[in-house]
Amino acid sequence: QVQLVESGGGLAQAGGSLRLSCAASGGTFSSYAMGWFRQAPGKEREFVATISWSGNTIYYAESVKGRFTISRDNAKNTVYLQMDSLKPEDTAVYCCAARLAGLPTTSKERYDSWGQGTQVSVAP
Repeated sequence: QVQLVESGGGLAQAGGSLRLSCAASGGTFSSYAMGWFRQAPGKEREFVATISWSGNTIYYAESVKGRFTISRDNAKNTVYLQMDSLKPEDTAVYCCAARLAGLPTTSKERYDSWGQGTQVSVAP
């Protein structure tokens, strides 16, 4: 079973930056597609970004394209989400997820393992 632990959340001002990390253990991280999702209070969990095992295929939600960057370091079993030009509407709990087989996808139902999440709050 894959365990995922997120870190790096916190409070930022609008226009600021945060970098989230997700450390994986208990599996073969270098073979997994990884994704980031977020859930704001009272809203459904939504897709943010995903990256293939090699890092060659990346997708972003339209709402974060050009502001967020997903990357991974397979030697460190870690996936990152660099968040720049933050907006108050980015406030949410951010979770990483692993898809143990298959291509990166925006569909949350296709991910097999999830972290507990880290809170990101953006003040106006």
